[in-house]
Amino acid sequence: MNLPHRAVALRHHSPSGHATASTRSVLAGAMFLALAAPAAADEVTDWNQVTVASAGLLGGPPQQARVAAMVHISIHDALNAIDPRYEAYAIAPAAPASAAPDAAIAQAAHDVLHALIDPLPASANKTAALATIDSRYAQTLGLPPYSSAETQGMAAGANAADAILQLRDGDGSAIPSLPYTLAPGLGVHQPTAPNFPAPAYNGWARMAPFAMRHPAQFRMAPGEIFDLAGAAYAREYNEVKQVGSLAARTAAPDSAKTDIARFWPAGGANWNATANAIVAGRNLDRWQHARLFALLNIAQVDGSIAVFDTKYAYNFWRPVTAIRWTGSDANPATTPDAGWLPLFATLSPGLTTPPYPDYVCGLPNQSGAAVEVLRRYFGSDALPFSRTVALPPIAGLPGKTVTRGYATLRQAAAESASARVYAGIHFRSGCVLGVKQGEQVGRFVVQHYLRPLR
Repeated sequence: MNLPHRAVALRHHSPSGHATASTRSVLAGAMFLALAAPAAADEVTDWNQVTVASAGLLGGPPQQARVAAMVHISIHDALNAIDPRYEAYAIAPAAPASAAPDAAIAQAAHDVLHALIDPLPASANKTAALATIDSRYAQTLGLPPYSSAETQGMAAGANAADAILQLRDGDGSAIPSLPYTLAPGLGVHQPTAPNFPAPAYNGWARMAPFAMRHPAQFRMAPGEIFDLAGAAYAREYNEVKQVGSLAARTAAPDSAKTDIARFWPAGGANWNATANAIVAGRNLDRWQHARLFALLNIAQVDGSIAVFDTKYAYNFWRPVTAIRWTGSDANPATTPDAGWLPLFATLSPGLTTPPYPDYVCGLPNQSGAAVEVLRRYFGSDALPFSRTVALPPIAGLPGKTVTRGYATLRQAAAESASARVYAGIHFRSGCVLGVKQGEQVGRFVVQHYLRPLR
């Protein structure tokens, strides 16, 4: 049996008309984002790509992780209502064995995405995203009349979507950010140069987890770098000051450090895309894909909750605040620089210091969560892969395309940690511990959820 769901009062949710197959319009040629060709062509991986392309409408990476988890839980539960191979996540009625699996997958994903996207304000991006969703849906089901098997599959998908939508309604995600009132002080996080955004996602630390028992279950212990007068702090301060500065990175525009700093936030950290690359050619069936992507995305969203719990438990300052601090930090091995800026110092979203505390780091946490699910699912850390990512222009550096390859998952996760130091936005220990925290979350998810029934 699954662990009991969190003791959080989740309000009942009545889907707004999207538990049926009523939306079938196909807007010719409309795509929200260009989708890569499916790595292992089946309905699960196709909908994974549609989901990732559409999820940005709902907010930043934490909200996107929540969307992906909900979609893939619904897909997993719809398939297992037809042929129970793994433990279900939410409670949904059993479906006839004759129900069409692809119809169930398409209906489940379609209904969750519509329920989350439809309430958003009108925009060109929303219209294009819904057109992509409906186009993918129509490719699977076409127009009525439907066969009995398709109708049964559609009902299974609608039921699974409704179950996860009800379960997550009122989970705390509607208020991701709360007022931040800590005054400036030694070691205390504050809005960061050059654009000084208000701290965000402190509300996410209180959100009901998908799998963890509570948000603080995997909170990291206080860091050695919290002793501002100590050797560990001086070492990490001087490392990021040297290798992560705007001046150093733009002086070496094509170096490995600069490429790594840019690669991971530009798409290297898209672990759904990486999982698609890894499953290619492995002959996994739809049930296996559904379980893998559900576990992956549950771990990702719970990893983000764990990250913000730790961040706002300690509120430790970012390198840009520490290095520009002109008062004494009582450490003779550090020298302030009031004009210092990190590589990620532009005003472009995703290319500036993120608006929340340093410790621990979110991107490596997501890497840790993903690699732990993948290594436990496949029973090996040696899962070679490569990714090609288009890097946007930043700080006077032109856009370019970079391909990076990894022999092991561990190698990739470690590089993702270094990427945030090279970008100048994190001290190293928070990045290393971010990977560790993500691995702990991923391990817990695999050990306790969606386990094989036979």
